[in-house]
Order: sequence, then C-alpha cells, then structure tokens
Amino acid sequence: MDIRQLTACSEGELVQYAALPYRLSGGLMVLLQTSRDTGRWVLPKGWPMKGEKPWSAAKREAREEAGVVGAIVKRSIGSFHYPKRLSDGHIVTCEVHVYPLAVGGRRKRWPERLERTQRWFTPEEAAHVVQEPELAALLGAFTLSDAA
Repeated sequence: MDIRQLTACSEGELVQYAALPYRLSGGLMVLLQTSRDTGRWVLPKGWPMKGEKPWSAAKREAREEAGVVGAIVKRSIGSFHYPKRLSDGHIVTCEVHVYPLAVGGRRKRWPERLERTQRWFTPEEAAHVVQEPELAALLGAFTLSDAA
C-alpha cells in the first residue's frame, strides 16, 4: 500500500472505515474477528477506495474480511484510533470510523475466510477483549438505538 494514496484526516492520521456487524439472536451480539498479523480481536475495517462512500467501504470490508452481508447504517456511531503497521514497516496512526451493520446473511466463501477466527460477543464482552480503549468504549456503549 502506497501511503501517499491513503486518506488523511485533519490531524494527519490515516482514515479507515469499519463495520460493526451485529445480530439480535439471543440478545444483542456483535461479531469480532482476529487480525491477520497479531491475532487480536478487531472489527472488519480497511482503506477507502476513490469515490467510495465511507459506509460503503465499511460494508465492503465486512463482506471481504468477515463474509457477512446486510443493511448498514449510513452514519458513523463514532471512531477510534490505533497504530497500524504498513507493509513497508512504517507505523502510522489510523482514525477508524465505525458503521453498524445488521447481519442478514453470511457468504459461503469470502477472500479472508481461512486467515481469521470469528466469534459473536455481547457488546460488554467485546469491550473486554479488544485492545484499543476507544473501541472498547464504543462497543460497551453499543445499543440498538445506535443501529437505527
């Protein structure tokens, strides 16, 4: 990834978009997956493509990374920051905007299905297993009213 092609926010941080996949089976549950490099619990997230709406990028990442599809909210419920190691070894700070996605189905095959582990958590459980404090706060406070 060429860092010059990435979108920066006003503080010079790079911008990414994440989906917060959720379902109502057995109460409100959110889907987390492991990162490919460190194995920590994360949301499906990634870089925007030129001309793509932020919520659309989040929806695409949910499909590509987690194999889930559904209806996405077109406004962010908040953001969090984390250090991202780029393929060239540089570490940059990313600001990640989060969009709830009501999971309506799962694909049988998706690009990263063999590279990650997935698990459903209550929002409170998810808040305890992620490493980023701002993401933990977003997850712990997530309710159905955020998904409306």
